[in-house]
Amino acid sequence: MKIPLPVTRRKARIEIIPLIDVIFFLLATFVMVSLSMVKNQGISVNLPSAATGAPQERETAVTITITKSGDIYLNHEKLAPGILPQRLKQLKTGNPDTRIFINGDKEACFGNAIQILDEVRSSGITKVAIQTKQGESLKK
Repeated sequence: MKIPLPVTRRKARIEIIPLIDVIFFLLATFVMVSLSMVKNQGISVNLPSAATGAPQERETAVTITITKSGDIYLNHEKLAPGILPQRLKQLKTGNPDTRIFINGDKEACFGNAIQILDEVRSSGITKVAIQTKQGESLKK
């Protein structure tokens, strides 16, 4: 005659390997989102394309944006007409090595871009770049 052995209950266990997978997925997602947030310092506009554009260091740069409707933004702050020269002088006194990126919609008035460039230069800031997107050159 066989005597049945008592059934031992298994204790519940928390499996750690699936938790590690979830943590790595969350970490990768966080890194990707934070990297994409650093890229855009100005207002989103439809940039003109240029074949000869070169990447620039943007760590400490200030972005001036000209929209299609002619509005002017300093980083994400919309500026009233005539305020830009005062703000540029404040930036220059705060940091004499200020870098300015001018970006604008490809349908924005060219005269507005030249006026902004002139105001930046007259404030004493010499490190100025025009922001474009990579594209093909004009065909003749």
